[in-house]
Amino acid sequence: MHVDISLLPALAATFMLVFARIGAMVMLLPGLGETNIPVRIKLAIALLLTLIILPLHRAAYHVDIQASMMPLLVLMIHEIIIGVVLGATARVTLAALQVAGSVIAQQMGLGFVTAVDPTQGQQGLLIGNFLTLLGITLLFATDSHYLVIAALNDSYAIFSPGEMMPSGDVAALATRAFAAAFRIGMQLAAPFLVFGLVFNIGLGVLARLMPQMQVYFVGVPLSILAGFLIFSFIIVAMMGTFLDYYVGVMHDLIPPS
Repeated sequence: MHVDISLLPALAATFMLVFARIGAMVMLLPGLGETNIPVRIKLAIALLLTLIILPLHRAAYHVDIQASMMPLLVLMIHEIIIGVVLGATARVTLAALQVAGSVIAQQMGLGFVTAVDPTQGQQGLLIGNFLTLLGITLLFATDSHYLVIAALNDSYAIFSPGEMMPSGDVAALATRAFAAAFRIGMQLAAPFLVFGLVFNIGLGVLARLMPQMQVYFVGVPLSILAGFLIFSFIIVAMMGTFLDYYVGVMHDLIPPS
């Protein structure tokens, strides 16, 4: 009995190309690409997704093992760049929560309270860290992370293997992603901007009317208390707005059928 294994080298090369795109994306995804997640788990997720995506888009890759290896290396670098673009676009969405957390902390008088961000392994404002963890939790609780797999599958319709990457479109996508993250972050923190303005004006008027009062020692506890009360009232609306924003970003990566 003769078994033809001549297709295995080409299949292995195709597998590595698909893995390059998926692995680069998984390393940056919210919830999966965090620093506190072991690398083995990230690799296992990337390998499983590769096994799922490979049969669907194997025909899109034209691999010639007999020729020079240089075109294959160039194609792999191209796939890695595509994965980085997709993963970074999804990662930027979390920046909206960090922006909102920074503004809220400043308005509440907690701008000096920092803690280690478990998702990034570095110092961050406490409110921002809480919103980031809550946002990641909601992404998995609402099954929004499945949109990432859909965007990854449909990325082959936008970025076909071997074709020149549209650098202008990628630059426009990055610009829109960063601008939208900042805009959404400021919108989420808008109630606290109004609160901070009104509260500080009130403290200024009180300081002029009662110069002998220690306004700072009275204002800081009141600012923190009122800030947490407002935070508890609007947090549901805040996270709902963030989820809508995340879903919108993912749908932008999925071409219309």
